[in-house]
Amino acid sequence: MSFTPSPTGAARPASAVNAEIRALWSRAHGTLSEVEAVRYERLLVEWAAAVRADTDAAA
Repeated sequence: MSFTPSPTGAARPASAVNAEIRALWSRAHGTLSEVEAVRYERLLVEWAAAVRADTDAAA
């Protein structure tokens, strides 16, 4: 599953990013390649932003 930003620039929900993180680790069998590690770092940043957005919206 590859990330394709929406044309409107809307952020994906944290649950969608989390699912992609889980799939990445599942495919990697516990060891990430350099390319996968970079992807993982980007997903973590995206996930953290989505969680912050969810928290801000709930407040």
